[in-house]
Amino acid sequence: MAASTVAPARPTRKKTKLGWNLLGLLVFVTAGFPVYWMLNTAFKPAKDAIDPDPHLFPTNFTLDNFKRALQIGDFWGSIGRSLTVSVVVVVIGIAVGLLAALAISRFAFRGRKIVIVGILAVQMVPLVAMIIPVFLLLNDLGQYDKLSGLIITYLTFILPFTVWTLRGFIVNVPKELEEAAMVDGCSRTGAFIRVVFPLLAPGMVATSVYGFIQAWNEYLYALMLMSQNHQTATVWLSNFTTQHGTEYAPMMAGSTMMAVPIVILFLLVQRKMAAGLTAGAVKG
Repeated sequence: MAASTVAPARPTRKKTKLGWNLLGLLVFVTAGFPVYWMLNTAFKPAKDAIDPDPHLFPTNFTLDNFKRALQIGDFWGSIGRSLTVSVVVVVIGIAVGLLAALAISRFAFRGRKIVIVGILAVQMVPLVAMIIPVFLLLNDLGQYDKLSGLIITYLTFILPFTVWTLRGFIVNVPKELEEAAMVDGCSRTGAFIRVVFPLLAPGMVATSVYGFIQAWNEYLYALMLMSQNHQTATVWLSNFTTQHGTEYAPMMAGSTMMAVPIVILFLLVQRKMAAGLTAGAVKG
C-alpha cells in the first residue's frame, strides 16, 4: 500500500523538472541569440550583413570587419578612456559607498530615514531629465569635455545603487560578531576590518561588476559631455553610422571587441563571487 502511494510522485517530479529545464533553455536561447547574431555578423562578409535573406549559420568567415573597425576613429584611445573612467568610478564608488552604507547601517543619527528615502528617490529620476542641469553645472566648474567631469557624472547615478546594495549586506551581518571581536581586544575599526569586511566581499564584487558595466556601456552622457577627440568606446561605435548609411558588419566587429573586457572581468570574478558567497554564509 505504501509503495503504491509513493510511486506516482516520481513521474510528476520528472515532468516538473523537465518543464523547468525547458523554460531555462528558452530563456537562455532568447537572451543569447542577440549575442550570437552579433558574433555571426562580425565574422561574415560585409555584403552578407545586409542580405535581405540572412542565413542563421555563417557560410563564409572573414576578419576584414575587425580590420575596418580598427581603421575608423581612435579605437584604442576610446577603449583606454572607457577603461579609465570605469575603473576610477568603481574604485571611488566602492570606497565612498561602503563608508556611507556603514554609517547608515551601524550608526543612529537624525535624518537617517530621510537619507535612505533620498537615495531611493535619486534612483527614480530618469537620467535623461538631468542632462541639461549636469551640462550647465560641469560647464560652470570647468569640467566639460574632461574625463574627471564624466567620472563625477557617472558617480551620481552609480553611488545610490552602491550604497543601497552594500547597506543590505551590512545589515545582514550580526552586530554580535563585531561586539565579540571588540571583547577579544579589537577596536571598532579592527573589528570591522577583520570580521565584517571579509563577509562583505560578495556584495562588493557584485556591486563593482554592476558599476563597471554601467560606466562602460553608458552612451548618452558620454555623447553630450565629451568631444570627438575625447570620446569613449560607446560613442566610438556611432562612427559606423554616416550620411551614406551604416556599416553593420564592422559595427558588430567593434561591438564584439568592446564586449571582450566585460567578458574577461566576469570570468575573473565569477568564481571569487561564488566562493565569497559560500564563505560568507559559513562565517555568518
